[in-house]
Amino acid sequence: MPRPVLVAALWGLVLVLGGCRRTDPAPRPPETPEAGASPTAAASSPGAILFVSADTQGYLGPCGCSENMRGGIARAAFQVSEARRGALPVHYVDGGNSLFGEKTLKPGQVPQEELKAKALADAMRMMGLSVRATGPLDDTRGAAFRQGLGLPEVADGAVKLLPAGPRKVGVVAADSPEQLVAASAKARSDGADFVLGLLDAPLEEAQKAAELPGLAVDVLVATRSASELSGEQNRLVKATVPVVAPQSKGRSLVRVDLSYAKAPGSFSLQKGQADLEREVAALEQRTALLDKEINLPGIDPKLKALKQGKRDELVARKQALVSAPPAASPDVNGFTVRFVPLESGLPSLPDAQALVARYDSEVGKLNLAWAKEHGQDCPAPAKGQAGFVGNEPCRSCHEESFPVWEKSKHHHAWETLEEVGKQHHLNCVGCHVTGWEQPDGVCRLDKVAGREDVGCESCHGPGSVHAEEPSADNIIASPGEALCVTCHNPENSPHFDFATYLPRILGPGHGKPLDAASPDKPADERKPAKP
Repeated sequence: MPRPVLVAALWGLVLVLGGCRRTDPAPRPPETPEAGASPTAAASSPGAILFVSADTQGYLGPCGCSENMRGGIARAAFQVSEARRGALPVHYVDGGNSLFGEKTLKPGQVPQEELKAKALADAMRMMGLSVRATGPLDDTRGAAFRQGLGLPEVADGAVKLLPAGPRKVGVVAADSPEQLVAASAKARSDGADFVLGLLDAPLEEAQKAAELPGLAVDVLVATRSASELSGEQNRLVKATVPVVAPQSKGRSLVRVDLSYAKAPGSFSLQKGQADLEREVAALEQRTALLDKEINLPGIDPKLKALKQGKRDELVARKQALVSAPPAASPDVNGFTVRFVPLESGLPSLPDAQALVARYDSEVGKLNLAWAKEHGQDCPAPAKGQAGFVGNEPCRSCHEESFPVWEKSKHHHAWETLEEVGKQHHLNCVGCHVTGWEQPDGVCRLDKVAGREDVGCESCHGPGSVHAEEPSADNIIASPGEALCVTCHNPENSPHFDFATYLPRILGPGHGKPLDAASPDKPADERKPAKP
């Protein structure tokens, strides 16, 4: 079965299992989860659904450097929209630290990052955002800029009550454990039946807060990752109060399903969730193995297509599990906590995808215009230090190395950006030119000519000193893995393996003898490659 047909068929199964049959999503405005339902139906709703995002760090979507990358606000919007096709009230909540990825910006970054924050805000409105907390990464451009976006917010230490059928959900935000305890108590006194806590802290700190006496939250979300790598996985810690840390950079949503008993009362984590988690974990492990195989350099296209089809099937099965209504008991006020990984095989909401496309189109023009008006050339290297000179001085002595490089993906790095219109995106360009923001390198988007692609100096270091006086002591003859992972990192190249990828950029004249293709020739007759 062709891949598009397979994916369509599997998604038909997902929508049926999830109780979703209509196909014309139209998100509801915030604070009207029962829109379209009669007051009687809303009052008798057997439950509600909460979606939570946090620690998005200014990401509208994955970088796209590898295949099958998670994330994207348009995929998140589809999940929320589809849930609203059912009869239950739905709220979308953002935990904060979402608008920017850094606390401080260089002047050249400001136009792009502000435009991106505005696009994220527009997408959240499109998703019917009910309320959001704020963190340090939301105030990178100041509180006035953040407030000017017009999103509904809950201040630290405050409470926001959300109608959820016959019950009320209290959302509390805090930047300290003590503040969280006080705010959760206020939420209860204000009439909240279920309390969602948003703590501006990493998971480990949130776990300690969850054990504090007097804490009155039902679920606690840690809205900030401790480090770059600590946000790579979804994490759920089950204790008296379940603590959740979603995967950072907009790669997953948290989904909380509430089911109501006939009478109000305290909520408890529903039984049977452990079985669901094990099944989802097994599917994720199989998907991860396929991802690694699909991204192997030089994989046969037919084999790749077969593996991709299997991966699409696994993603659809997992999605059916994480979006299907949980079994509920009419005698128990219960809830489940599940992660919704935003996999590449999942649909995007068309309106949200169009919003992202507009950003991609506008930001490149904006950055280029800023560079032309305000850009400054890179400084000259310090006395005695090497600077970047480009490929041509290298060619004069190492002509035999260039045929290998010209067949590699490094030689087409700039072209890959041009193909998707991202050659003027500051998040991308640094790994697709030689010498980005380094002495004698590239510091202006309008002055990239001659430094496109991952050239000799990207791996071997700046070559001005070596070009003037060739020596093995003033150049990096054999770059190691530590240099490669500055670009081939978990975010951009999650399946990178140094030993597997290295042979793709080596060959006769470049890391191997010139006539390495003739293994029958005696080794002592082979001409060694130049350093």
